[in-house]
Amino acid sequence: MVLKSRIKSVDFFRKIPRDLTEASLSGAGLSIVAAVSMLFLFGMELNNYLAISTTTSVIIDQSSDSEFLLIGFNMSFPALSCEFASLDVSDVLGTNRLNITKTVRKYAINKHLQATGAEIDPMPTFTIIKHDDKIDEEYAEGSVTLNSHNFGRISQQYSVLVVNFFAPWCHWSNLLKPSWEKAAKIIRERHNLETDGRILLGKVDCTKEPDFCRSHHIQGYPSIRIFRRGSDIKDVHGIHDHESYYGHRDTDSLVEAVEHLVAPLDSRKSVEDKYGKTIIYAKRPAPREAGCRIEGFIQVKKVPGSIIVSARSESHSFDASRINMSHVINSFNFGKKVTPRLMSDIKRLKPYIESHDKLAGKAYINLEERANVTIEHYLQVVKTEVMSSSHQLIEDYEYTTHSSLVHAVTIPVAKFHLEPSPLQILVTEDPKSFTHFITNVCAITGGIFTVARILDSLLYNTMRAVKKIELGKNF
Repeated sequence: MVLKSRIKSVDFFRKIPRDLTEASLSGAGLSIVAAVSMLFLFGMELNNYLAISTTTSVIIDQSSDSEFLLIGFNMSFPALSCEFASLDVSDVLGTNRLNITKTVRKYAINKHLQATGAEIDPMPTFTIIKHDDKIDEEYAEGSVTLNSHNFGRISQQYSVLVVNFFAPWCHWSNLLKPSWEKAAKIIRERHNLETDGRILLGKVDCTKEPDFCRSHHIQGYPSIRIFRRGSDIKDVHGIHDHESYYGHRDTDSLVEAVEHLVAPLDSRKSVEDKYGKTIIYAKRPAPREAGCRIEGFIQVKKVPGSIIVSARSESHSFDASRINMSHVINSFNFGKKVTPRLMSDIKRLKPYIESHDKLAGKAYINLEERANVTIEHYLQVVKTEVMSSSHQLIEDYEYTTHSSLVHAVTIPVAKFHLEPSPLQILVTEDPKSFTHFITNVCAITGGIFTVARILDSLLYNTMRAVKKIELGKNF
């Protein structure tokens, strides 16, 4: 009993018997107001505890010299053939990579930007095209002149029709011309047109037949096309099914390649390039559409540089006035994509790492004919790092962009100027202390309770004093 009495003596919360307390209407009102205030402030404090709080700072880019910047892209060029479409990369340090194919894919597209087939396979071709060493100024015309009027009739008369689409002003066309005529003459002698009728070599002057050449998607000169009777199907959309020849252009090589087209299957031979790769006379399917979609990714150094998309070939010439670099950018982004698993772990930070692809969905169309227009984009890239409270680091990139259409002095291109910023943005998630949350909740509860007691006491005593004055009692 003595021990219990001693323990009770340290009770800070001594109880008053209920029959000694007095309830009042003002006290009930204050109690309700206090309870509502407690709930409201508790909700505000809970929301503040659950909300994301970050600190943003600007620091010098911490990237090392060995780090590369990953660039992903998906662009559609409705008037640039995949046959010559090339994606090149250069920078101020002297890097110059031409026609990247390892991480870049190309798909032929129609005027509605829809893919019309599988990926264009970058088959190996000869790096250096051979021509006849000695150009014979005097040679007989061996090939047949074709145009839009006689092409359909002649293409149905011969099993194989090989056509040279050329331009008289083209250097490469003029180098090919003597070899082509001599090869055509040899083939005529070996395969009599009247008795054999299996193969014929023809030519088309694209300066005289521009619409006809355009219908066959000719963009580089000379372009050698192989048409097979019965397989060169032209549907209502004007799509042709035939092959292009990219082999050597000397007389012997042309004759051998043409003979290969009509030789029995079991007697056909293949050739190998200097890397030992087999090349069946460097043929591949001819373009089915005039457009090309280029997608993939590249890695570049974090220095000022450029990405250039253009028509490129080491053995063809291009008419700059007929190269249209209009394009639609489906996506153009920097850095690695955040994996779904990591995103689920840090979904509360999603607003800070959402896509910053400002070029996505934008179209840059040149509607003028023979305009020689280059389309340039100037991008300033800033690195952003987001550090979560669990010390997970997410890397992201933002960029600003300015675009312009300028007159091209040479071949028109689509050019992306990249300017990485030497600064980076660091976003750090501020950790929230649960003990601090509990302390604030207790402070809210105790503070409101204390203030309510003081107000209740003042109101109660004031009302008592008023009543006493009304009753005329002096105290």
